[in-house]
Amino acid sequence: MDYDIFNGDADGLCALHMLRLHTPAQRTLITGVKRDIELLRHVPAAPGSDLLVLDISLDANAAGLQRLLDGGARVTWFDHHAADCAPQHPQLRLHCDGAPDVCTSILVDRQLNGRYRPWAVAAAFGDNLGAAAQALADSLDLDADRTGALAELGQTLNYNAYGESEADLHIAPAALYQALHAYADPFDFMQTALYRDLHAAYRADCARLQALQPHWQQHGNAVYLLPAAPWARRGSGVLANRLAAAAPQAAFAVVLTRSDGDYLISVRSGQPLARSACSLCQQFPSGGGRKAAAGINRLPAAELPRFLDRFSAYFAPDAARHHAA
Repeated sequence: MDYDIFNGDADGLCALHMLRLHTPAQRTLITGVKRDIELLRHVPAAPGSDLLVLDISLDANAAGLQRLLDGGARVTWFDHHAADCAPQHPQLRLHCDGAPDVCTSILVDRQLNGRYRPWAVAAAFGDNLGAAAQALADSLDLDADRTGALAELGQTLNYNAYGESEADLHIAPAALYQALHAYADPFDFMQTALYRDLHAAYRADCARLQALQPHWQQHGNAVYLLPAAPWARRGSGVLANRLAAAAPQAAFAVVLTRSDGDYLISVRSGQPLARSACSLCQQFPSGGGRKAAAGINRLPAAELPRFLDRFSAYFAPDAARHHAA
């Protein structure tokens, strides 16, 4: 059996969509909420199986990858997260770039020579890579209105992936992929009732974020603490990206209260090469990501003061020389 395995956010959705527009295939889909990245655990080892893996960390799936390669699988992997554990194997084709201005859909766009670039524009906007997205839009001579529409599409698709489980989401990522995959042109997809309803829900949850105040702030950096509510779980990524866009040189953490009382944390670094968000998050179990944006999937409630201390020290103005990535 063959599999398409992808992150359920805008980047993963659009990357798979572009590749399957280029090479149509009906394969088993494996995905989930944005933080559900250890997806290879769902794949049984079988000789001759073919896997396409998109926008999930290889390092977080290293054991599963080795198990599948040892079992005779062929694996093609596109990603922009850490891949330090990548094995040398003749059955693995790895397209990986961890640069802060690259997302998985940009890697796919390069592979396909820009054939489906409007989807890469949307994905890059959704992944909070505004400058890279604008450069791609400029290469297509898109006007401001069409560029803005693609930005909203990417942000809306990305928003739908945030939740503690798929029960928090408006539509499961696999179902969303199947719906948008019927449209080669993103502007046609944006005319559908499904997209209009999803975008309206996105705007409604964004409105609730406006009243939030920082739990902690210092030197322009801030930490926001969100309640254990579905709207907060859905909007946590939007808040993190908006904070980063509003103050590009600052660092932010969005601390989301899980249903069990522990925390899920998203971190954005305004100086990713000097102070990598990933390096901070990797100091805690279940932490990881990339230089500009990373997270901790589960922080015990009692550990929040320790996280705040680490965050404060790590992003303090005089700490840059200690945290080169």
